[in-house]
Amino acid sequence: MTISTDLLSNIIKQAIKRGATDAEAIASESTEFSVEVRLGEIEKLQEAASRGVGLRVLCEGRQASCSTSDVSPEGIEELIANAAEMAKRTSVDEAAVLPAREEFATEISDLGLFDPAIAELSPERKIEMARAVEDAARSFDPRIANSEGGACHTKVGKMTLVNSLGFAGQYSATNCNLLTVPIAKEGDQMQVGYWGDRQRRLGALDSPEAIGQEAARRAIRKLGGRKVETREVPIIFENGAAEELLSDFFDAVEGGAIFRRSSFLVGQLGEPIASPLLTIVDDGTIRSALGSRPFDGEGLQTRRTIVVENGILKSYLLDCYTARKLNLRSTANASRGLTGAPSVGVGNFFIAPGVHAPGEIIASVKEGFYVTEMIGFGFNPVTGDYSRGAAGLWIENGKLTFPVEEVTIAGNLKEMLMGIEMVGNDLRFRGNIAAPTIKLNRMMVSGK
Repeated sequence: MTISTDLLSNIIKQAIKRGATDAEAIASESTEFSVEVRLGEIEKLQEAASRGVGLRVLCEGRQASCSTSDVSPEGIEELIANAAEMAKRTSVDEAAVLPAREEFATEISDLGLFDPAIAELSPERKIEMARAVEDAARSFDPRIANSEGGACHTKVGKMTLVNSLGFAGQYSATNCNLLTVPIAKEGDQMQVGYWGDRQRRLGALDSPEAIGQEAARRAIRKLGGRKVETREVPIIFENGAAEELLSDFFDAVEGGAIFRRSSFLVGQLGEPIASPLLTIVDDGTIRSALGSRPFDGEGLQTRRTIVVENGILKSYLLDCYTARKLNLRSTANASRGLTGAPSVGVGNFFIAPGVHAPGEIIASVKEGFYVTEMIGFGFNPVTGDYSRGAAGLWIENGKLTFPVEEVTIAGNLKEMLMGIEMVGNDLRFRGNIAAPTIKLNRMMVSGK
């Protein structure tokens, strides 16, 4: 049985009868398939269908939420009763209300989020794709001596949101993720590589051959990795590593950190916080992108928000709750699951591409560090202090020379953003956070 907007509307009506001043019901239905192979043999094969309903009840500033996977009349009745009873026990929070009616999305845009080609992929074809991506990596070079496997994951889902102020919306979406993890060996040293691609449309997914070969190249180029002497040098973040830097930046720009005053960006709207070369955008409307959706977790029309423009902080990322706390307007960045209140999330969050090819950026460095992997967690959004384990390649006279591992890069994100000297032209979305290659003037590399 498909969960309809009518079912959610009835749940809301029942919640209002039980004393709620407002209510919001959300339903999620999905079918997920996952196959993992290793050395050509299937190691794990899973297919699961799930569905559930979540209910958020608001009662004069008090709110509570519950969820259930039991959509029988008895299960729904228990869901409503539990949410209504829990709401009576919570404390009053005047910011915990639904958005105003005029803020809701008035049309459900077709953003190309659903691809029948993914929905109709047979299990045999997915197994074949997982084997093909691993085979491509293993056959790329004799130094690929082993494999941690190849995998193909698909998800076909539908999300429905209805609230007591008249909003009702529903959309379907698909995605397919293909990846492999080969192991390179030379002498006594072994190195693990990884590469993958995830897209909403099958036609946009890189081929198994391209993914497997890139994973093999990444494993091989790590062979012979060593530490370097501790020093301060220019740093280039390969686009994948730059994505992690951007992900850390989100922790400082999201509304929760701002209204709790736990971010170094508090009070910085309109101020220069980065190099003029840096522009950061969140856009939930990019066609077929992984972070796109026609409305956010509160029913607001998703939009394009310029977060940083030419180094100037233009906007925080907000849901309705954090916007009220800051006396600002929501940027339609509410994200939510079946249980709990909405929180701030990203749509498609990215650094706008620059004009330089990655090779040109590398060639500009006499001596420096090309970061390809970031390890661990070492960012304090309150102070901006930044320290992460890293691996990559050393640059000498504009050329990549030897692999580097077991080093730490450290600085302060405020100074790092100001120190951006070049931005690459190689932006590509493989998730909902994306960045091109970027070059920083300098950071401390701690090795030996």
